[in-house]
Amino acid sequence: MNKLDLFQGVFENKKVLITGHTGFKGSWMAIWLRELGAEVYGYSLEPYTYRDNFVSTNLATKINHRIGDVRDQNALLNYFQEVKPDFAFHLAAQPLVIESYSKPHYNFETNLMGTVNFFEAVRNCPSVKVAINVTTDKCYKNNEWLWGYRENDPMGGDDPYSASKGCSELITHSYIKSFFEKKGSANVASGRAGNVIGGGDWAENRILPDIIRSYINNEELEIRNINSVRPWQFVLEPIFGYLKLSEKLWLEGKSFSGGWNFGPKDLGNYSVGDVVDEVKKGIPTLQVSSPKTHEKLHEAGLLKLDITKAVNLLDWKPKLTFEETIQLTVQGYLDEINEQDIYTSRVKQIESYCLK
Repeated sequence: MNKLDLFQGVFENKKVLITGHTGFKGSWMAIWLRELGAEVYGYSLEPYTYRDNFVSTNLATKINHRIGDVRDQNALLNYFQEVKPDFAFHLAAQPLVIESYSKPHYNFETNLMGTVNFFEAVRNCPSVKVAINVTTDKCYKNNEWLWGYRENDPMGGDDPYSASKGCSELITHSYIKSFFEKKGSANVASGRAGNVIGGGDWAENRILPDIIRSYINNEELEIRNINSVRPWQFVLEPIFGYLKLSEKLWLEGKSFSGGWNFGPKDLGNYSVGDVVDEVKKGIPTLQVSSPKTHEKLHEAGLLKLDITKAVNLLDWKPKLTFEETIQLTVQGYLDEINEQDIYTSRVKQIESYCLK
């Protein structure tokens, strides 16, 4: 049996289409699926930078992919009908809270109509048996509770990004109820994860990429909201969850439809300051400061997910401690800086993860 296969072989020789495959999570998912023997297809915008995981792993030569915008309904539908995938994952999105303030129209158009266009393509492509919309913990109406949000808690969001992700979840629910409860239709679900980190993420205004950029440039990093608590996860944790959910949808059907949380262990919520302290163990020369006063856009201070449903029903659970999460992330970036064979480096991290 393939040592990376924790999914009963359901992906082997299957066609899997990923929107957003040039992005951080999408590219990691594409690597894992390729190593499982799937025929991987991607539909996405160009990568943001030459450092992005898609570029550094040379994925363009290893999978089938199409450059395109999820806002273009016809182009996306045509690609689905050309590929005829068995599985479809929707990861294409505007992913940043701060950018949602500077480009609110683009944020909503991408995250709402992109979701609609994805499900319209699924609905009009009979080959698709399983479809998953990947969203975020920020889809929930955030009351700054001490306990984790459960899948049946209300959607919400004050900032444009969070609101758009709450809407994406409502769109998913509507499509399930309106179109995907019928016999013979695709089995559809959504996956909600927290602050996902790992090598290959070079997005602006994210704490780990910002830390690594400051290290490379030998500059002091000024961090906003150093006390903010987030459910930090290594990138393979939620991807493991999405793939386990897909396995269940493929083998057992519509009883696994709906929303699913994938977060760290209950005690796995740490502050930005905790992240910095742990990174310094691997990069002792890191220079960091936190301003006393700072003009702050609204961003939730506390977010936790209740993962009881996924743990009990999906045979999924977080494998990594907080310390391992940061160590693997830092190592992934250092491999890039040291110009290792990045694709092989990523596969080795997947192998190590699967053995835990």
